[in-house]
Amino acid sequence: MIRSLNNGKGYLWSFHTFVILYLVFLFAPLVVTCVLAFNDSNFPSLPWYGFSLDWFLSPGPERIGVFHDSQNLRAMVTSVQTAFWVSVFSVLVGTCASFLFEQEEFPFKSLLYMLMLVPLVIPGVILGISQLLAANTMGFALEDMFGWDVGWLRPSFWLVVLGQFSFITTFVTLVVSARLRKFDRTLEEAALNLGANRFEVIRYITLPFLRSAIIGAGAVAFLMSFENFNTTLFLVGSQPTLPINLYLQVRDGSTPVINAISFLLIVGTSVLVLFNLYVSRKAE
Repeated sequence: MIRSLNNGKGYLWSFHTFVILYLVFLFAPLVVTCVLAFNDSNFPSLPWYGFSLDWFLSPGPERIGVFHDSQNLRAMVTSVQTAFWVSVFSVLVGTCASFLFEQEEFPFKSLLYMLMLVPLVIPGVILGISQLLAANTMGFALEDMFGWDVGWLRPSFWLVVLGQFSFITTFVTLVVSARLRKFDRTLEEAALNLGANRFEVIRYITLPFLRSAIIGAGAVAFLMSFENFNTTLFLVGSQPTLPINLYLQVRDGSTPVINAISFLLIVGTSVLVLFNLYVSRKAE
């Protein structure tokens, strides 16, 4: 809404109604899911039968809470491990790539930049299938030519990490590059004139300036990896991540433990987002 215009009551009423309906559309399913996590029912849906913590704390045998559900706990640990390594690799490579693309012109810079953006526009399903076929083809070729059995070229934990890393790194590069464009290059020149070497300039001047962007990009990379489904579905092996495990449970029918897991994920994501905002504002 443009504040400088003389808006009538009808326009204001329509604007506020649209905003309210939009927010309800976004958050109503999340609120319902969180409420049903405490529903004393054996089905993950309405009606409401009363308040209960069974889907969090019950050890069984009739009801198994999420903290006693070994299958979902293993999947959650796998997702955390995957997201950790993906975020570490993405931050390292993405930060280095941002330094590269912010340098002066070099041969094929535009081509490399365009190739870096390709994974973001390719559908996750296509990306997962192509990575699986490429890894399997490479694995069979190495086995036929040299007799090497490379386990991570088959559906496995590390293939999932590499698959997610291939497109999440692009996001990290864009975030860090946007921050790097605001950097005052005269600070580096002054440090060099005062006797600092290139490594010391990056360590004590450039990286502290980029700290908030790196932390924010790492946090978002962690969340993107943790919730990724499309690409992971084709690359996962015997260790399913939490989204894959939840999909299998929903497909075959499940209990409100899914709502309990969703509640924990919503709370955890909100805490991580608030922490990211705190770090960003503190840096500013």
